Amino acid sequence: MQESITELFKIKYPIIQGGMIWVSGWKLASTVSNAGGLGLIGAGSMYPEVLREHIIKCRNATDKPFGVNVPLLYPNINEIMDVIISEDVKIVFTSAGNPKTWTSELKDNGITVVHVVSNLKFAIKSQEAGVDAIVAEGFEAGGHNGREETTTLVLIPTLKEKISIPIIAAGGIASGKSMLACMALGADGVQVGSRFVATQESSAHEKFINKIISIGDGDTQLTLKELAPVRLIKNKFFKEVQVAYQSGASKEELINLLGRARSKKGMFEGDLDNGELEIGQVSSLINDIPSAKEIIEEIVIEYNSEIKNISKI
Repeated sequence: MQESITELFKIKYPIIQGGMIWVSGWKLASTVSNAGGLGLIGAGSMYPEVLREHIIKCRNATDKPFGVNVPLLYPNINEIMDVIISEDVKIVFTSAGNPKTWTSELKDNGITVVHVVSNLKFAIKSQEAGVDAIVAEGFEAGGHNGREETTTLVLIPTLKEKISIPIIAAGGIASGKSMLACMALGADGVQVGSRFVATQESSAHEKFINKIISIGDGDTQLTLKELAPVRLIKNKFFKEVQVAYQSGASKEELINLLGRARSKKGMFEGDLDNGELEIGQVSSLINDIPSAKEIIEEIVIEYNSEIKNISKI
């Protein structure tokens, strides 16, 4: 396997668990880290003191490296960063904002910084900002996404030609085979999100998890590009958004329709009709609810097996 990501994070396997809102708490992050990957706590759905509690519990549950994912548009961003620095978190993944804003301060405090991008322009800006690595996320991914709708298998080689820092592939990855495909295109590691939603350690509501393992091909779609592009399961709320589009809804009307806490309602509270159900296209391949440790093991075994099969060609 590639060495740069494992050396950067001091982990066994170049597999990073996505720091997803309402899903990635201390239980999931610590289990992934204990299994040899890099677990991430998703700060995007946490108040500062809740994040502090998860960091402390994660540190008590693992002696392996773990990190925190922080959307930079978070309203309490200063308090969130204060918690991260004061709790001596060593790895931070940032997203949804300008990497120049926090990278220098985080690195000055001895923190390894990774930024999530969806195109070459922001990959270059991230590299110039001094981040240690980037996550290149294709539009197959769940949750908030790039406006360009560039797929992972196109994005990785595009960035590889221009970027000198390590690249972590994300979007549509849930197996050793997909991991190998990304590595072959130039990725140094992979970030797996949706596959970890349907796990025993996930913080997501049981109804949401069961919904994920029941949906099939074409049951998710990217929408709300006027606000912030997001991939959702096609439920009652999603259909209401489509009706609004057909009636020529303005940006303000879409904001009113979205309201507040839609993702919490769906993913954390289990309202499958009125909630925002964020998940990636790869959800159509998910049909069980294993432990996060089992997922890491399955990915590694399949990856190594496919390496051997290819070597026979």
